[in-house]
Amino acid sequence: MASARELLRRLLGKEDVLAISRRYFISNGFDGTLTCIGVVIGAVLSGVPNGLTVIKIGLGAAVGLGTSAVWSVWEIERAEKRAEIRRLERAMLTDLDDTRIQREHRGARLLHAAMSGLGPTVGVLIPLSPFLLEGTVLSMTEAAIAAVGLGIGVLGAFGAYMGSISDQRWYVAAARMALAGLVVAVVNLLLPG
Repeated sequence: MASARELLRRLLGKEDVLAISRRYFISNGFDGTLTCIGVVIGAVLSGVPNGLTVIKIGLGAAVGLGTSAVWSVWEIERAEKRAEIRRLERAMLTDLDDTRIQREHRGARLLHAAMSGLGPTVGVLIPLSPFLLEGTVLSMTEAAIAAVGLGIGVLGAFGAYMGSISDQRWYVAAARMALAGLVVAVVNLLLPG
């Protein structure tokens, strides 16, 4: 029986497993970052008095998005992998419980769920970080501008990474992803209230 470390090494060597985990991480990281940009602008425009309160609001969003990402992917992958194993069992006319195939499917499901939850956590925590300096180094407005800038930077990094693995011009892919952050910021600024 393979150790957890050996199983992880095998899973990380499989491009199909990495591709799915990467998709979940980037997709949910994108959602988390855009949500954080909206939360930051909404909090500051609505008169939230200090950075700590913005951080608490943002952490609430991170918990919700992270839980949603982990839980949904766990259930989605559980159903998909179970269906895949059942198809294999029918084709092979054998039970695959407690086999390498079944263990790899379970390990992949765990990896996908973890990466899915990590994406929005990163997407929220990085942009929130300027609010740690609010009141000492930055004003609320400066912290919000820095947070939006960091959010746009995170989105750009996601795009650059995706562009580099798909042989696209990384800077074009980065600009396309970063543009979404700018759009969310502008739309939030233009909302009535």
